[in-house]
Amino acid sequence: MSRLKTTAIWITMLALVLKLVGFVRESVIAREFGATDYTDGFILAFTFVTLIKTLIKNGFNSVFLPEYKKNQRENPEEADRNANSMLNYTIVILLIFTVACYFLTPYIVQIYGSMTETTEMVAIKMTKIFFLFTLIIGLTSVLESYLQAVRSFVPTQIVNLLGAVMATLFILLFADQMGIYSIAYGFITGLAIGLLIQIYYLYKYGYRWTLTFNINRQFAKAFFILLVPAVLHSSVGHINVFVNKMFASGTVSGAVTYLNNSSLLMSIPSAIFQTTIVAIIFTLMSEQSGNKEKFKNTLYMGYQVGLLALMPLAIGLFLVAEQAISFIFERGAYSAEDTANTVTVLYMYIPLIVTQGLIMIPIKAMYAIGATKKLLMISSTTIILNVVFNYLFLIPFGYPGLALSSSAVSMYYIFFVTYAIYKEMPAGEWKRLITLFIKVAIPTAFMAVPVLLVEYFTPIQELYSLFQLMILVPIGAVTYVAGLYVFYREGFNKLMEFARRKSKKA
Repeated sequence: MSRLKTTAIWITMLALVLKLVGFVRESVIAREFGATDYTDGFILAFTFVTLIKTLIKNGFNSVFLPEYKKNQRENPEEADRNANSMLNYTIVILLIFTVACYFLTPYIVQIYGSMTETTEMVAIKMTKIFFLFTLIIGLTSVLESYLQAVRSFVPTQIVNLLGAVMATLFILLFADQMGIYSIAYGFITGLAIGLLIQIYYLYKYGYRWTLTFNINRQFAKAFFILLVPAVLHSSVGHINVFVNKMFASGTVSGAVTYLNNSSLLMSIPSAIFQTTIVAIIFTLMSEQSGNKEKFKNTLYMGYQVGLLALMPLAIGLFLVAEQAISFIFERGAYSAEDTANTVTVLYMYIPLIVTQGLIMIPIKAMYAIGATKKLLMISSTTIILNVVFNYLFLIPFGYPGLALSSSAVSMYYIFFVTYAIYKEMPAGEWKRLITLFIKVAIPTAFMAVPVLLVEYFTPIQELYSLFQLMILVPIGAVTYVAGLYVFYREGFNKLMEFARRKSKKA
């Protein structure tokens, strides 16, 4: 367990660095290209490729890791052969996918719906660039599961970090020659370097690749039966975001960029939580699926850590949304009007900070115990519900209504998935979870009071956005910790325990 604690600290630090670099990248993009048809075209293409990457990663990971662990306990040699065969089949499929999709790109891009001529041109060319390197994009996602199987979590963060760093460098160095397409070439270069690092770590931890397609029929059957629902279940949030951007492409110029920039800021807490805590908790749940008591406590721990971290961040971001968006994006070609439009969308996205981060906990729990039928029923309805809400909210609210639709669907999704997993547990566990939500909500509300007082009754709004953040964020953080101490001592103790452990590691 000590190794997992150390790893959690490392990958949390890397995830924070990744998000910082991501903001630098988006800030550079905003400065160079603003919120235009060009950025809309890039974001549509990048969203589509990111969706494919996410589908591969989440679908493969949700099925492969539990099945591999189960197979490894019974027959380690056969488990390794199945893993090699699965990897080889995946490489072949990705190569076929590359060829087919590259030539079909103009038709595939039409799924975005109505676009301006410039947006469509950029989207087609950008998507073709990404499709050429599908093997690299796909393998970095697949190998994440293989690394998690040997409890190696850091290389994945390094891959993502390199993609963001190289994309930023390519914009700064080659934007004049390549234009907005420099982002794609930089991103691919970073992933390629990261893939080599993943391969090195796999070899370091004992994985040995062999050219074999001899896979156990029972393993293959279990894998492919679970794969389709796994892709749907664990990626439904990303699918809904993709659908939103499809709708946005037919509204006003820059709408896709506003949705993208606000969702980027919104996704920071949940992304860090999912790539650090969830990855470790899923590994533990996969190993503890046969021990109901340990499994139950690990599941509760996931919700507890998630709510303690995500709920105050959601309310905090709501309170400083304008300052944060202004500081990150408002420069160069990105105007004050663009900032105001982005903030409006961000307000609608706020609930997703909590729900999108937490949703992977019950989903991973159900995959760890092999319960997928209920997930399939719930997940299928969310995509349909999102389309319906998009139509309903787009007319009265415009493109911000698309963000509101995502938030409404996410609350529906997490409630019913959580209910499904806790329905199989003792009655007291459901009550314990509701009590946890209330215990965290109280200090979170307590945190908001001084921030609002400072914003409304002092001249802080006259300061530069960064200076406002430097004042408001510490006030909120200190008040939240004090609220935990007064209203939820157990949560405060956990927070202090983590801080002491981190200082000792330093």
